[in-house]
Amino acid sequence: MKRRALKIVACIAVALVAAPAWAQEYPTRPVKIIVPFAAGGPADVYARFLAQRLQEAMGQPFVVEDRPGAGSVTGTDAVAKSLPDGYTLLLMSNAQTVNESLIPNKPYALLRDFAPVSPINYSDLVLVVHPSVAANSLADLIRIAKASPGKLNYASSGPGTPYHMAGELFKVMAGVDIVHIPYKGSSGARTDVLGGQVDMMFDAVTTMNEYAKAGKVRPLATTGKLRSSVLPNVPTMAAAGVAGYEAVIWLGVMAPKATPAPIVNRLNSEVQKIVARHDVRDEWAKQGAVGMFMTPEEFSRYVADDIVKWERIVKISGAKPDQ
Repeated sequence: MKRRALKIVACIAVALVAAPAWAQEYPTRPVKIIVPFAAGGPADVYARFLAQRLQEAMGQPFVVEDRPGAGSVTGTDAVAKSLPDGYTLLLMSNAQTVNESLIPNKPYALLRDFAPVSPINYSDLVLVVHPSVAANSLADLIRIAKASPGKLNYASSGPGTPYHMAGELFKVMAGVDIVHIPYKGSSGARTDVLGGQVDMMFDAVTTMNEYAKAGKVRPLATTGKLRSSVLPNVPTMAAAGVAGYEAVIWLGVMAPKATPAPIVNRLNSEVQKIVARHDVRDEWAKQGAVGMFMTPEEFSRYVADDIVKWERIVKISGAKPDQ
């Protein structure tokens, strides 16, 4: 019995010593990053940006696979069901934290079935209207919306996405009735706003700012606490008349729940090194994106808090997954 106990202790000691070495050896083959959104949006763009630099840092291919569908549920569920070995990762946004309350009967739950790895960055959204809309300010838009409830409409990349929930938050906080027009991805929504088929949209400032600068849409307000670095002349929603408003789009990486901690920590370390690089910071600043710095434990708490935040908005707005 005593000899057996000593053997168990020795095995545990060997495992503890070997764990860091094992994490340093990871990865030994290609890693897949599943993006549960349509190609061309911020999640897809930054997934490819990150994959290239992770490949350079870790010596193995990081392959991005876009797998949209069911409001990000399809791709997210695929990762939840993957082997927890570090070779299948999820590129997520706050669409997933919204879906925790918007789609309660999903086949997974974020904090039950995933291990938060690392945040990547966040960027403001910008509320733009087509030039045919007779609103030169947010106050004008609110006045028009209140005068004709249900007449104006706004596009989004789909139910539960940050673009959708930014609109619902605006409706609740400004007390207006604006019709939601959901699309299957941000590209289609953006195209129809630019073409005038839809009146307005909350879109990522990283994508929409060039159209705003070109006069193809009229920017009325950005959604962060501070003015955007790429649209400095556009006021925030709070400054323009909706006090307390804030809604950004943030991105992060998750892995299946039982992924070994050494692998999670290694991935966190590499992602955070990329986010901290001066050239990355400078490039993102030109796009209106800001890097986020957290440990896996801090990111887990951040995700939990975001779930609570959007649960309240989903309940108050009455938003549904098919609206």
